[in-house]
Amino acid sequence: MNISVVIPLLNEQDSLIELHEWIAKVMYTKKYSYEVIFIDDGSTDNSWKTITQLSEKDKNVKGIRFLRNFGKSQALHAGFEKAEGDVVITMDADLQDNPDEIPELYNMIKNDGFDLVSGWKKKRYDSVITKNLPSKVFNWAARKTSGVKLHDFNCGLKAYHTDVVKNIDVNGEMHRYIPLLSKNAGFSNIGEKVVKHQARKYGETKFGMNRFVHGFLDLITIWFLSRFGKRPMHLFGALGVIMFTIGLGFSVYLGIDKLFLNPEGRLITQRPQFYIALSTMIIGSQFFVAGFLGEIILRNRPDKKRYLVKDKLNLT
Repeated sequence: MNISVVIPLLNEQDSLIELHEWIAKVMYTKKYSYEVIFIDDGSTDNSWKTITQLSEKDKNVKGIRFLRNFGKSQALHAGFEKAEGDVVITMDADLQDNPDEIPELYNMIKNDGFDLVSGWKKKRYDSVITKNLPSKVFNWAARKTSGVKLHDFNCGLKAYHTDVVKNIDVNGEMHRYIPLLSKNAGFSNIGEKVVKHQARKYGETKFGMNRFVHGFLDLITIWFLSRFGKRPMHLFGALGVIMFTIGLGFSVYLGIDKLFLNPEGRLITQRPQFYIALSTMIIGSQFFVAGFLGEIILRNRPDKKRYLVKDKLNLT
């Protein structure tokens, strides 16, 4: 199979038929073999009913329905797990991503050898204050922190080689950082393509300003995990050594001063340096314990399901 199109959605019943027809037209024109996997992330409208009707008319349409809203990352994870295409395309269901971009994205993966190609909505039709400006700040911070030189981490229109989606773990709210997850997994040939952005035609956006706050927090998390996720003792142990060394230094100083330099002076417990030494040595020990606990948790981590599927269509 040439292409798997993975589409997470929440309450997008009005756009699904038009989106499906558009994708099918592109695939038919280019004579691609394909599948479209809709992941209904707990919709409360008639989205699943629409997906069911589409799957009955077109066997290329497949569906996964969550019991409740688990989030976009979990929806993408479920779609990646079932995708069978050589190239996997992700896009949003709100018609703001243009299916006409699929052939070029496919060629960049299949023929140009990219592991991942991320869309860049250079010209946007969103609000400058609530979306464009915060998005620019967020993307700047993501580039500086991650080292991945992309202009638009948030763009839902991306293309992947199948090896990428089968070897990365998208969880929490990490869908924004799939390029970084891919880089950390060893897929470093990451490209970018300017794509058309369209104004929302139906419904309302599901993301508010809080997504940028969550995005920055997730950025810190993924930076930590990428550097210390598999070796937490390297961070906590280093901090523990620094703190314990500071405390030990003060302790040695107090001991020498009391025994040799100023034996008639104040009691050690009456000097502020004593409490600095005590506090830093305790904190240093706690960092060590945190590092050990992190290593133990890492080595005994159970594989837990992060979402529950209610129904499937045309999927085993």
